[in-house]
Amino acid sequence: MSLETVKKHLKKYKKDKKIIIVQGTSATVLEAANALNIETDNIAKTLALSNNNGGCIVVVVSGDSKLDNLKFKSEFGYKPHMLSYEDTYKFTSHKVGGVCPFGLTNVDDVYLDVSLKKHDKVYPACGTDNSAIELTIEELEKITNYKKWIDVCKYKS
Repeated sequence: MSLETVKKHLKKYKKDKKIIIVQGTSATVLEAANALNIETDNIAKTLALSNNNGGCIVVVVSGDSKLDNLKFKSEFGYKPHMLSYEDTYKFTSHKVGGVCPFGLTNVDDVYLDVSLKKHDKVYPACGTDNSAIELTIEELEKITNYKKWIDVCKYKS
């Protein structure tokens, strides 16, 4: 179901044929990087978070980045809260390990973190724990219908 939703979304942009299915799992950043033979930071990690009003926002960050509570609170006015497994599926239509910024069902807004901008290409999941797609930053911007670029992460040193 989730992969089909993503394919339908990507088809509008003629990207549905670019989906990569890997052997095994790519549910974590490390697993995805190993399966795709790329650096972990090139993974576009998608975080499903509470919007503090009973809904959901999605923030896409580079693979080695971690949310910075102070930066997040400065941007949104509240502390970040990851959704539960059940709520992640309810709001995104994707299970944890396959959450991506495509084919979303009940998400209020998608945000892209500036941590992604240092890469020519990034690899978000495609709705399952064994799928991904290679995208330029410009392609990611176009097909996510993102609200804006934000800076809410701290970076691995």
